[in-house]
Amino acid sequence: MFENHQKSEIDALMKANTEFRSLYQRHQELDSKLRDADLGVLPMDDTQLHTLKKEKLWAKDRLLHMWEHR
Repeated sequence: MFENHQKSEIDALMKANTEFRSLYQRHQELDSKLRDADLGVLPMDDTQLHTLKKEKLWAKDRLLHMWEHR
């Protein structure tokens, strides 16, 4: 996420906005868990998987909104 943006811009927003920082870290955590679930390293049933995917998508949408309105 935010691969096309300068790391310094993201870091500045993370320092200035604690909500953005917290949400960004949560998104990274969810991404890691979902990757592990896809690889079979983290066992997860379909309901848990669906819930995590929805939460990750919500976090992404909120982060993008915050990025656009910084």
